Amino acid sequence: MNESVLSPTGSSAPAWARTMRRFNQWIMFDLGGGPRPFKLAWIINLQKAGSFPYFAILIWFHSDSTPAATSTAAWLYLALHGSYGLVWLGKDLLFPDASWQGRATIASSLVGGLGLAAYWLAGWLIISGRTSLDYPLPDPAWFCLCVTMCLLGCAIMIAADVQKYCTLKSHPGLITTGMFRYVRHPNYLGEMMIYGALALLAWHWLPLLVLAYFWGCLFSTNMVMKEASLSRYPEWAEYKKRTWWIVPGVF
Repeated sequence: MNESVLSPTGSSAPAWARTMRRFNQWIMFDLGGGPRPFKLAWIINLQKAGSFPYFAILIWFHSDSTPAATSTAAWLYLALHGSYGLVWLGKDLLFPDASWQGRATIASSLVGGLGLAAYWLAGWLIISGRTSLDYPLPDPAWFCLCVTMCLLGCAIMIAADVQKYCTLKSHPGLITTGMFRYVRHPNYLGEMMIYGALALLAWHWLPLLVLAYFWGCLFSTNMVMKEASLSRYPEWAEYKKRTWWIVPGVF
């Protein structure tokens, strides 16, 4: 998760994106109305902070009932997802994203917490032994692929967010250098690589369904709305022409 649905609406945004933005904002911030006691950032950080202890407790709880709980895949998942949560917390402490500082209603906070908990399904499937882990490659090769994707994704996401934070502090405007030189949404690319790697490690359709929802309904909307907002800059057309949406040389 990176850009929130609070980014300014551009006049060039398609109707579907504007509709999805209103729906996402209602779900994330306004559901049910009433008091707004929690910042969205607090809910996100609670889930990130809880990842390591949650999966560690799962391993302990299932250790006597299934060998999957203490398998290499289980420990590897704990290390990857748990460490990513700690890295996120460090980033948010030092380079907080203003987009997540909006306050949410109680109902939105509950729904947001449950939605973020869906990211934990992959680890639960592995540790509880509810997925076969019948990988298309030998286990060591598959683990290597997942670790590489997760680490690279984490580096890309952190670098992009930190660059955006520092650049906009001193020079507000369109960012076209560094992590944004070839890709217009490197922070989303990094986030997708991280959770894509975790879903591949689980090798089950359920985490893929969760990612399809977040990527299709939230990420894609945010990226379209962001581009509509950035299109107000004179240099946008040239920048868009020479860059890729999210994957260099592919898309």
